[in-house]
Amino acid sequence: MATLTPPPESMITVEQPVRIFIASFAAQSLRRFDSWSDSERRCIRTFLEGLLMSEKKILMLVGDFVEDYEAMVPFQILLTMGHDVHTVCPGKSAGESVATAIHDFEGDQTYSEKPGHRFAINTDFAGLDETRYDALVIPGGRAPEYLRLNPRVLDITRHFFEASKPVAAICHGAQILAAAGVLNGRQCSCYPACSPEVAATGGTYIEPSESMDSVHVDGNLVTAPAWPAHPAWMREFLKLLSI
Repeated sequence: MATLTPPPESMITVEQPVRIFIASFAAQSLRRFDSWSDSERRCIRTFLEGLLMSEKKILMLVGDFVEDYEAMVPFQILLTMGHDVHTVCPGKSAGESVATAIHDFEGDQTYSEKPGHRFAINTDFAGLDETRYDALVIPGGRAPEYLRLNPRVLDITRHFFEASKPVAAICHGAQILAAAGVLNGRQCSCYPACSPEVAATGGTYIEPSESMDSVHVDGNLVTAPAWPAHPAWMREFLKLLSI
């Protein structure tokens, strides 16, 4: 029996295995196409579009007690889709981490708060060049309360709006948007307790669904009220990244 010798690494590109996978996946999927529901077809289309889109370099702004799910889940989703995600925090360097908080909705008048995991910082904040990034993600939690006091954070945020690059913000992330002055004339969804800040800075607050799983898109801005909206929030953000 002949021995199969793999080609040299220099001859293998990232696109080759991805294209082989897509071709195989598509062939198997077509056999079942007629039996799929509309929602299943939409999911597969979004998945394939994500595989085919070019890799983007994405900046994620976090700080101590960022909401656990709102940092980790989009981080992992974007990595899964082949993007390069750089996590940064003022005063911290690559190799450090931030504390996270888990916000839950348990029938009380507002969310409850519990300790979460540590979330890794993989890029130095000092010396950051925001012009090198294609998109921005701002999770919620407690972190935006103090991150918005940092002038550099606000300058970074403004760059993405001035350059019309995709921005995804969720929950209390709207506090940074409001402080940066980028919501004037824009529509924004967020955690309801942040709605006065949206309105006070010239934005239009978009009320979320009762189940907090809705998303709103206004041009380059994708916003959502809380982590139950992750599927819709990331789906719309990925669409912007593919443009």
